[in-house]
Amino acid sequence: MKTPDMNPNAKLSSLERFAYGIGDYAGNLVYSAISAFLLVYYTNVVGASAAAAASIIAFSKLLDGVSDLAMGYIVDHTHSKWGKARPWIARLCIPLAVCTVLMFSVPTSLEGKAQIAYMFLTYNLVSTIFYTGINVPYATMHGLMTTNQYERGLLGNFRNLLATAGTMTINTVVMKMTTAFGGGDAYSQKGWTLTIIVLMIVFILLNMFTFFVCKERVVEQNTEKKEEKVSFVKGLSCLVKNKYWLLMVVALFSMYFMMSCFFGSAFYFTKYNMNNEGYYSMVANLLSIAQIVTLFITPFVMKKISKRNVFMAGMCISTIGFVLSAFTTNYAIICASSVIKGMGFGCAGATMFGCLQDAITYGEWYNGYGTAGMGNAASSFCMKVGSGVGTAALGWILGAGGFDAEAAVQSASSISAITISFAWVPVITSVICIVCMFFFDLDKKYDQAVADLAQGRHRTDK
Repeated sequence: MKTPDMNPNAKLSSLERFAYGIGDYAGNLVYSAISAFLLVYYTNVVGASAAAAASIIAFSKLLDGVSDLAMGYIVDHTHSKWGKARPWIARLCIPLAVCTVLMFSVPTSLEGKAQIAYMFLTYNLVSTIFYTGINVPYATMHGLMTTNQYERGLLGNFRNLLATAGTMTINTVVMKMTTAFGGGDAYSQKGWTLTIIVLMIVFILLNMFTFFVCKERVVEQNTEKKEEKVSFVKGLSCLVKNKYWLLMVVALFSMYFMMSCFFGSAFYFTKYNMNNEGYYSMVANLLSIAQIVTLFITPFVMKKISKRNVFMAGMCISTIGFVLSAFTTNYAIICASSVIKGMGFGCAGATMFGCLQDAITYGEWYNGYGTAGMGNAASSFCMKVGSGVGTAALGWILGAGGFDAEAAVQSASSISAITISFAWVPVITSVICIVCMFFFDLDKKYDQAVADLAQGRHRTDK
């Protein structure tokens, strides 16, 4: 008999919600470092061209997407005393930390093709193999800890709250740490290597905290039943029949494309368009602070209106902020636009992963079998491809604009390219998210789907 604590529809403790969110804080010590600073590291420390670095990232993301699908299949077929997803966090956090240090430690002796090969290899070890190996199980845990719709919303809230704190940490400390460790030189290899070593020690400790505190109740309940073997192809077929999952995939692809292009261009925007790279921390952190404050409010809003409506409203607010920042470099206005964007990101970030888990649960009811690992993996595939293509798009746009890292003053076309990446690309992707959520009317069907699943019934049984 299952204890009340292992009830699949359980209300979670604040500690467990926090522990789950800490997993994304840790993940953002890697993800945000890549999004905000990897291109800067490649161009300003290693000396690689923006276009070459962007091409490496873009091509690698295709491989990364394939590994996501493979990892989802592995999670669905994992059986251990810790559950399906949780053990992978403990198994892979150390290899990921080591490879992240190697990625930000390109040997100065390497040049040309050898340098490109090293960048390609280490980037893929981080993103394609080990980050995938942790992130897919971590995302899957969201749906395996409870089926309670409001609790899933809160988990998404905690996850995004602490992910934002992780991003804020990276935005605040990286350049200060590289300067301190580099003896006053923010762009020395020694400074970057030591900075990432410190961050990765923290990364390992936080992942182990998540592992020890969180539980997989839904998997525990289902272990008493004989599980149906679902092939890789059948799992994918299940997903593409689920219109709500497809809408979330498009929305998440757009979100991650936007975030990579926007966050990756923010440092360039303050350094070259605003002529003061010292503005970067304030511009970035005001967004994070506004996002964090909003995340404390969204749980109360979600009780009044659905997660879907909060998500859609958030992207509308973000669009206003992006449009505002497209027409000025005034410090006060850019800071104000960051606050507006942060409010929108808070609404969207608090709800997007909860909406995804609801869509996956609906898919289990709709198709007659569950593929939580595959659903999260395929979604992660699209998020990573979106992230990679967003970073690559930034590099290609900068390259097309004639960006030159060695130039103290950029050309007019380079400045325009930075503005496009910082403002107009995010406007387009935000509108795509709004359209997706307009058609995401799952709230009308979710309660019935969960009630049927609790009785062991599916749509196909009727």
